[in-house]
Amino acid sequence: QVQLVESGGGLVQVGGSLNLSCAASGFTFTTATFGWYRQVPGQERALVAAIGTDGRTNYADPVKGRFTISRDNAKNMVYLRMDSLKPEDTAVYYCNAVRTLPRINARGQGTQVTVSS
Repeated sequence: QVQLVESGGGLVQVGGSLNLSCAASGFTFTTATFGWYRQVPGQERALVAAIGTDGRTNYADPVKGRFTISRDNAKNMVYLRMDSLKPEDTAVYYCNAVRTLPRINARGQGTQVTVSS
């Protein structure tokens, strides 16, 4: 079955960096678009960054220039490099995979990122 497993979250100080990883399995990795979302309690989940099958990326305005999404098609892995972290980046981060046909819309269990000031 489709499975996404995030890792790499943790506690970091303001200005620090973290690398999140997402291991994907159960489907043909190269056919899916991936995104990293984040959610703060009481707020809706928000897209942080996405990467298409062609490697094109897009980022939410609050993280542009600080976060980098990448994918390794040989390893079935998606990454989110987060630099210059701010307290407002504190959230649970989720990896998401989408594909139109055959349809996939899957999300991992999430990994907590806490930025302390």
